[in-house]
Amino acid sequence: MDTIEALMTTRAIRRFRPDPVSEADLWTCLKAAQQAPSGGNVQPVQYIVVRDAESRGVIGGLYRDAYARYSKVLGAPQSFRSPEDEASWRRTRDASDYLGEHLAEVPVLVLFLQPIIAWGTADAEGPLDIGRLDASVYPAVQNFMLAARSLGLGTALTTVIRISTAAALEALGVPSPEKWEIAALVPVGYPVGHFGEARRKPVAAVTHFDRWGNRQK
Repeated sequence: MDTIEALMTTRAIRRFRPDPVSEADLWTCLKAAQQAPSGGNVQPVQYIVVRDAESRGVIGGLYRDAYARYSKVLGAPQSFRSPEDEASWRRTRDASDYLGEHLAEVPVLVLFLQPIIAWGTADAEGPLDIGRLDASVYPAVQNFMLAARSLGLGTALTTVIRISTAAALEALGVPSPEKWEIAALVPVGYPVGHFGEARRKPVAAVTHFDRWGNRQK
């Protein structure tokens, strides 16, 4: 698949068919994830691929409960730029609600773990802010999702499982779970529906050239 086409059409998929995902395709996606850049080439990511029904049921239940808590406090925007934007928001919310109830039915769940470690350093003048460690994790998530898209597989970057991190890590047998956090949970499967460009803000509205406020159309 053309790279630009993959980038433009890797939208969040939240409804999946029950068709199995081949092991070969999973390895392709994982290898692509592992090729992602990381600060200082530290490669901090650990992957947990959840395929058996029992484990998916446990993680799906934790996700459902976490999403139920989250959705209760997730308000709607006070206004929308257009009726199309409102319709898009409602479709996304409905799809998110559906995934919250049906995550356990997705054929594969991939958790991206990152260690909880000190990151950055200091010199005589004080701390040196070199960014967050997760800046070396999310490129792997995106690489995984793009590889999946090229194979016709749908994905979605979700993080609500972090509400239940301790229980999820314990259920998956992660040693010393207090030393890890979940950067993302990515469901993987063949989509119900189709791929396509997601509705986004116009890039010209959020781009500045040389100085803030200098825009081009």
